[in-house]
Amino acid sequence: MFPFHRIAPLLLGVLCTWSPAARADTVSMAFGEKIPPFCFPETDSGIEVEILREALAFRGHTMKPHYYPFARIPVAFKAGDVDAAMTDLGEDMEKWGAFYGDPAVFYDNVFISLKERHLAIKTPDDLQGLTVISFAGAARRYPEWLDGVKKAGHYFEQNDQALQVLTLDRGRYDIVLSDRNIFRYFTQQLKLNKSFHPKPVVEQSFVKFNPMDYRAIFRDKKIRDDYNAGLKNLKDSGRFNAIYQKYLGDASHP
Repeated sequence: MFPFHRIAPLLLGVLCTWSPAARADTVSMAFGEKIPPFCFPETDSGIEVEILREALAFRGHTMKPHYYPFARIPVAFKAGDVDAAMTDLGEDMEKWGAFYGDPAVFYDNVFISLKERHLAIKTPDDLQGLTVISFAGAARRYPEWLDGVKKAGHYFEQNDQALQVLTLDRGRYDIVLSDRNIFRYFTQQLKLNKSFHPKPVVEQSFVKFNPMDYRAIFRDKKIRDDYNAGLKNLKDSGRFNAIYQKYLGDASHP
């Protein structure tokens, strides 16, 4: 007979290899439904969708995206409708059982105005009397800048960010608060219609860029850890940059 003291280490090694490290899951994840070039629901593609999918696949997980109006992303997570979400939308989700992942993509939000208006926005007081249109959840993320505008009744949120470009160009709002790349993407798409000739705009940064503002959240700590490992692999291998370039060409990202 084969001595037990020799079999035991072999069995231990097999068990350690098998579970739970080898566990692979299907991860349902909430994404925004109208934020190209980061998410394209029609094709389950986009910068953010691809990066998160490939990061999770690094250790065998399969991502199943679900798309919601931006403001409903954290609601879906809190309700238990999904296992993960692309963002907390400015709300601390740890009390809802969330484990935060490393930043996958970067949203660089700026104030955008028509160049012809010559607006200089350096402090929250500079927004006094101006109308602002933004993405859902911005008021929660930037209260020091937007509370006054909101109380004055001059603040509006719009899920369809193509409308932000159009309404700014037509002078219906004074300021758009948007990610640089999203605004540029929708401007380029609208220009495909030969009748749209956008007026020049000015981008103004108003807060210090913080990559930790937008992080994916997970209900399972191990899946979060596997995602972090996969994200690191994407960055180390150059695949992370390749995904950005696929959608933005030579446009740089933070």
